[in-house]
Amino acid sequence: MSGLEPVAYAHGGTALTGWLARPEGPARAAVVVFPTIGNLTPAVERRACMLAELGYLAMIADFYGEPITEHATAAMLAEKLRADVDHYRARVAAALQALRSIPAAADVPLGAIGYCMGGQAALEASRAGHELFAAVSFHGILATDRVAAPGSIHTRLLICHGDSDPLVPREQVLAFWNEMNDAGANWHFHAYSGVKHGFTDPGSDARGLPAIAYDASADRQSWAAMTNLFDEILH
Repeated sequence: MSGLEPVAYAHGGTALTGWLARPEGPARAAVVVFPTIGNLTPAVERRACMLAELGYLAMIADFYGEPITEHATAAMLAEKLRADVDHYRARVAAALQALRSIPAAADVPLGAIGYCMGGQAALEASRAGHELFAAVSFHGILATDRVAAPGSIHTRLLICHGDSDPLVPREQVLAFWNEMNDAGANWHFHAYSGVKHGFTDPGSDARGLPAIAYDASADRQSWAAMTNLFDEILH
């Protein structure tokens, strides 16, 4: 956990641990990093550190409150967490509050980014009406059990999506676009042709799963899109 500080918080009787990356100087903004279904991974740790290097106070959220050693366990815990949308959104909100409660984050804008399941979590935070300066989804799940109501989204959205992602097929993309338009959201959607799920993680190829693959170009372009959006909002 090189350089990251533990942040103890809780939700619904479950003890959770966030992991905080601090910038060298005053924080430009605070950003919750919602992880993949695997929860805390080296790839997500790296992103928190990258945000800190850019001047952001970044905290990796904890979905489950327990370590993950295999994908089957993560899938079971994720299914349980997301079975009730109110419970899921409250777990997401607990992470936002945990970061906001840190003194260095008290008076700066708060945002969220997420990867895979974490991308969905960042979008669920927006659907729930949280006041965020931005929410960014990288190869995130776009489906929801409760679509956004008109006027309920108060944040800028950026979705970075692999067009060949079998976990987020075209019909899910189109449903999301319609949902966001109906909600009156301010959204950008970047799609990368031929790119699969997990495109930001260099370790994706080693997993041997047909649905996921690293793509260096989409990785660079999506990160640049996020930093450019943040710069535009926080100038």
